[in-house]
Amino acid sequence: MPDLIINDANAYLGDGVWQRTSVLVRDGIIAAVGDRDDLDARASPDVEVRNAGGASVIPGVHDTHVHPPFAGAALLGIDLSPVHDADAYARIIREYAAAHPDEPVLVGSGWYGDCYDGGFPTRWALDEIVPDRPVILTGHDGHGAWVNSRAIEAAGIPEDIVDPSGGRFVRTADGVLTGVLLDTATAAINGIRPEQPDDHLEAAILAAQTHLHSAGITTWHDAAVGKSELGPDTFDAYMALERRGELTAKVVLCQWWDRHRGLEQLEELRDRRDRAASTEHIRANTVKIMQDGMIENRTAAMLEPYTTHPDHRGDSFIEPEELNRIVTALDAEGFQVHIHAVGDRAVREGLDAIESARGTNGAADGRHQITHLDVVDPADTTRFAALGVTVNAQLLWGRTDTEIVERKLPLIGDERAQHHFPYGSLHRAGARIAAGSDWPVSDPNPFWAMHTGTTRLAPASDPHATGPALVKPLLADEALPFAVALDAFTGTAAWVGHLDEVTGRIAPGFAADLVLLDRDVSNGHGLDSVQVVETLADGRTVSRRL
Repeated sequence: MPDLIINDANAYLGDGVWQRTSVLVRDGIIAAVGDRDDLDARASPDVEVRNAGGASVIPGVHDTHVHPPFAGAALLGIDLSPVHDADAYARIIREYAAAHPDEPVLVGSGWYGDCYDGGFPTRWALDEIVPDRPVILTGHDGHGAWVNSRAIEAAGIPEDIVDPSGGRFVRTADGVLTGVLLDTATAAINGIRPEQPDDHLEAAILAAQTHLHSAGITTWHDAAVGKSELGPDTFDAYMALERRGELTAKVVLCQWWDRHRGLEQLEELRDRRDRAASTEHIRANTVKIMQDGMIENRTAAMLEPYTTHPDHRGDSFIEPEELNRIVTALDAEGFQVHIHAVGDRAVREGLDAIESARGTNGAADGRHQITHLDVVDPADTTRFAALGVTVNAQLLWGRTDTEIVERKLPLIGDERAQHHFPYGSLHRAGARIAAGSDWPVSDPNPFWAMHTGTTRLAPASDPHATGPALVKPLLADEALPFAVALDAFTGTAAWVGHLDEVTGRIAPGFAADLVLLDRDVSNGHGLDSVQVVETLADGRTVSRRL
């Protein structure tokens, strides 16, 4: 590659520091940051020049919780994510079905429950669109499936099927299946999901990579790698792409912990970690543990009962004592744990497990993290900093969308609603904040997330912004300073991924993972509309806006 100079950039150097400067890139590495004349003297004769014109240049963005294979598959199938309307969903489904008459089972994702009366769609609405073959549509949050009557028949699901642990079949008041399956109940339709071609997962990852690069993302943490109820195992697909040189992002694979098995999994996890260590772009030193579900489905583990269901506190997918044993063993093996915890009880159980590991193994460099944290009991706020546990935050979720106001908050009541996505409180208590989108649950645009994280308002350009989200902040005191939100996607995110000596900063010796923007955002303004002009990964252009 010829040398590259990015001239007259307002560069983000990390920790809230911006500098009007120029950047020299050589052989995929940042060679120097400083005066343009000095860089010209050091550059090769065939140097390329980009003139930023005072616009911002930031380190390549890290998404520390995302599902690229599943999101990419949605891009290749029935993709409902660009719209937020029941009629628009029907149009997209109908058009796809007409264009693919030979597909025996139609699959897709991206619907939002608040587009329908009662918070969920029904199989009868889907029957009107596609009556002749099974349809399986995963919700945007990944925690539910919407199917038609043909799918229920093909899967052999009886009307009197019993709800599984950690899941639920939504029913009418008369007990009739509505066609929505939540969390572990979705396993009932796995047998009719269509077989995909051998290269389907690779194609899905590549489609997602293109989209993520266009958003400025050069590193991601895939939060579910391994065979699970969420989908097929994608480890081999990643490795195949790496062997062929098609993986241009740096990727942390969060290996799935199968809660139905025991510590015998450690050997497989170690083997995959070792195999990934021989590659340039892939690391597999993290293990993902699902400790609960989600509040909207009443599968999140709460300390006190749901307000609307006084006999139900949700599900801890792993018993606390067993979770302590698992986390202690993983920590002893040098793995980082990445714990899904939505409810305040699951959050406490995750903290307890990490505290137990530290008590047994001593302090180590695990850089453990707990993700989502929809509700955190105030008694646990200070424990993150004390235990060195990183908050893995989905900043775009912290807003007053209709789905949150009408479907979620009534389930937890006014008192717990005051501790809803309490990222500001956690930051003030000393917790380290990293950020992830959870795409396809929500859009991977990191600048939208920074906007919401710093204002607790939805970006105006987000089609899923509903209700008062654009004008009424969700707990305004829980907003983060802009530097903290930006670091959560750059330097702090690089640290939590054990990549802080490789990427995440604009400084000599670091990988030239860089994002050129169309304006200066150093004052934290314009985040809801800023555009990525060009994304560089290891000095190579991987996305450029035309």
